[in-house]
Amino acid sequence: MKKKLFITVAIDSPAAAGAGTQAKLIAKHYNLYYLDTGKIYRYLGLLRINNKNNFSYSFIKKKIKKLNPKILSKRSLLSDNVALSAAFIAKKKKIRDIVHMFQQKCAYNPPKKYSGSVLDGRDITTVQLKNAMFKFFITANLKTRAIRRFKEYRGLNKQISLNEVIKSIKKRDKLDRTRKYGPLKKTKDSILINTTKLSKKACFKKIKAIMDRKLNN
Repeated sequence: MKKKLFITVAIDSPAAAGAGTQAKLIAKHYNLYYLDTGKIYRYLGLLRINNKNNFSYSFIKKKIKKLNPKILSKRSLLSDNVALSAAFIAKKKKIRDIVHMFQQKCAYNPPKKYSGSVLDGRDITTVQLKNAMFKFFITANLKTRAIRRFKEYRGLNKQISLNEVIKSIKKRDKLDRTRKYGPLKKTKDSILINTTKLSKKACFKKIKAIMDRKLNN
């Protein structure tokens, strides 16, 4: 009897490149556990904003230990302030180490009903899942990413201009790419997927073809 494959997919991307959407499509199609790792830092970023006098490493450990991934889908995590707070937190090695343990647990010990895991973030291919079966780097040009994020904010009834979104993404890109620990960068063995001119469906079709080629051999 052929042993069932445990599939691991690692995706890195700059903000609003479409990685989250593709990760969800991959998870659904291949029955994988999905974790948006950036949302963990956003969750901590929100905690930092709301608990300025109590935001310590012991506090963070307790919160991560009790973290229910369902919390990560809350709309309150999508604000600009939370995103920048998250980027600030993500520079701290001690905090990254705490989050790393949680991510590893989700990646390699997902609920038994799943056939593996898919994680997306900024340092998944470089740090979290170095030996992932599939490694992708998803990107798009700045204008395309800004328009996507702008539409997302409009859907949430957030009053913000496109220029403000562009400035915010530029700032986030710089923080993500220049931080000392776990900076965003493409590894040599990651497959580059540029979504600038691709629809969600076309992008997934491209990723699926790559994955099926390997899984069916």
